[in-house]
Amino acid sequence: MKVLLAKITKNLMFYSRRGLQWLRGIVWPLVGRRLQRPVFVVGCSRAGTTLLYKLLSQAPELRSLNRETHDVWIDLHPLAEREWSSHALGSDHASDVDRDAMSRYFYRHLGNRRVVDKNNQNGLCIPYLHALFPDATFVYVKRSPGDNINSLMHGWGKAQEFGTWADTLPENVQISGGRYQRWCFFLAEGWRNLLSAEIETVCAFQYRTMNEAIMLAGAAIPSSQWVEIKYEDLVANADAELAAIFRACGVHYSDALQAACKKTMATPFNEFSEIRLDKWKSGAHTQQIEQVLGEVSAVAHQMGYFEQ
Repeated sequence: MKVLLAKITKNLMFYSRRGLQWLRGIVWPLVGRRLQRPVFVVGCSRAGTTLLYKLLSQAPELRSLNRETHDVWIDLHPLAEREWSSHALGSDHASDVDRDAMSRYFYRHLGNRRVVDKNNQNGLCIPYLHALFPDATFVYVKRSPGDNINSLMHGWGKAQEFGTWADTLPENVQISGGRYQRWCFFLAEGWRNLLSAEIETVCAFQYRTMNEAIMLAGAAIPSSQWVEIKYEDLVANADAELAAIFRACGVHYSDALQAACKKTMATPFNEFSEIRLDKWKSGAHTQQIEQVLGEVSAVAHQMGYFEQ
């Protein structure tokens, strides 16, 4: 009986949400309200952006879809229309049509609330996002090159999770002699030169290009709307770092929010995402990563990592 009641309750909640979304879609022309002060989490894939996204989503002042939105954003400017050159979008791509489409989408799903959003490609689209929503706050998550590249390499082994968007990619991907045949995470300018490269070289390229793009774009964002955090600092001193981040986002870091974030930090999403530093030094890819650290030393230094 309890199982039946639970199933009925779950179905009622599902259809109630669907009905509310339908109703919001109907009334949108009357509301027509642009998304206000959204928070965009940016960073290289596997840098800790998902963790911070989940932490920010605990705030009652912020609402999230609790999932990545790359499928929604990419429909506005499909990669095929740009010859699959890159996921990057500039301010010249921004339009009132895009602004209204995303404002309507988030309103339909989340109502008239402040939104926090995250996906793998948005770090390459900061000028575009800022042009759409000039009052947006950007939270940039940085991670040390060794651990980030290590996690990218593991992620490339999960193409069914991180490469579904690349099913129609018009190139023959033969990374590491064909071990990796579906491109993962994101496309940055120059990716076609690496179709048959070694996996560590590809991941170093992704780490370098994404972080370079973010820092370059961040220089043009008002300092009051730009927040940076190192993943290592978040892990080592979560409470103080989160208090600063929420304050920068204009969110009160209450005792209840602190407790919710503490619970989130203590709950790994899976073994692959276990919260631990210096994983790369004891992992299977140590020697491969050591060979490419020189390729990212300049950007790592710029990010505040001096040991490389």
